[in-house]
Amino acid sequence: MRLEQLQALGQSLGFNAVGISNIDLSLAEQRLLDWLAQGYHGDMAWMAHHGTKRSRPAELVPNTLSVISVRMDYLPPDSADAVMILNHPECAYISRYALGRDYHKVIRQRLEKFTQLLQAEIGSFGYRVFTDSAPVLEKPIAVKAGLGWMGKHTNILSREAGSWFFLGEIYTDLPLSETGSVAAHCGQCTACLDVCPTQAILAPYTLDARRCISYLTIEHQGSIPLALRPLMGNRIYGCDDCQLICPWNRFAQTSPEADFAVRNGLDSARLTELFGWSEQTFMRKLEGSPIRRIGYARWLRNIAVALGNAPFSGTILTLLQQKRAEVDDALVQEHIQWAIEQQKQGDRR
Repeated sequence: MRLEQLQALGQSLGFNAVGISNIDLSLAEQRLLDWLAQGYHGDMAWMAHHGTKRSRPAELVPNTLSVISVRMDYLPPDSADAVMILNHPECAYISRYALGRDYHKVIRQRLEKFTQLLQAEIGSFGYRVFTDSAPVLEKPIAVKAGLGWMGKHTNILSREAGSWFFLGEIYTDLPLSETGSVAAHCGQCTACLDVCPTQAILAPYTLDARRCISYLTIEHQGSIPLALRPLMGNRIYGCDDCQLICPWNRFAQTSPEADFAVRNGLDSARLTELFGWSEQTFMRKLEGSPIRRIGYARWLRNIAVALGNAPFSGTILTLLQQKRAEVDDALVQEHIQWAIEQQKQGDRR
């Protein structure tokens, strides 16, 4: 099957781009090993658990010869202006990718449908589908498949779509012709490095996850370092600053996918409203959301930090004190107490 046919098939399923790569990830493997050796992965021990399976597709899925890589845009057209929310400290900022349904479910289902339709055309073949769900180096694979280039912030960039998109892969035993990579177009721009609130991008293409707000609010399970808490502002789940500042996102496409539409007003919700949710409310309102996987305790931990960073408010202080009396989780208690002290300092100022 020709690439044009694969692309047409993918587009019929809502994928915005389709590319093909081989399975030689030797350069990416060395970069990964160097990154892990520096400890930049923090708590994400799973990044090293699978050895070379992450960078050698045929070790993860035997007989893999080619990878079909797909892109699906996710920016919801009806969301509140991200920069405006960041500039309103009483509001909660949630990464744009997490405002709707969990993308893992959406893309995995579409990839399975993709393979079924492809098999109907050319016959049975071996495959396995992925979307950020197994030891797969999806960004280097996407680069090899021509879906974009690696930006200095370590996200993939496309001239046609910026960086607001998800990736997915089909490992297959089909001997497919490669798409070929595209040239990088970041030039001398360092906007993403300059804007990072915690200076987590140490140098072009080098991210210290331990300082990254996305890591701190989503992957990190323990106490958020004291020095980084004030820098987090009102970001309670993820951070998009390096994408918001990127000039290439002027060309980003909004998504028509209903699954990625904003749910529960999460694009502009007030911190006090979200902090007031009970665990039952959290589980009910965030059913089907990627946010749910961090659990209620980390949800409260993150919001407590944001409330501590907000301007002094008697309402916020009272809410923090009430929640402190309600919860018995030591991690949450610690962050609420920090927020109370921050609010009290704000009152004295």
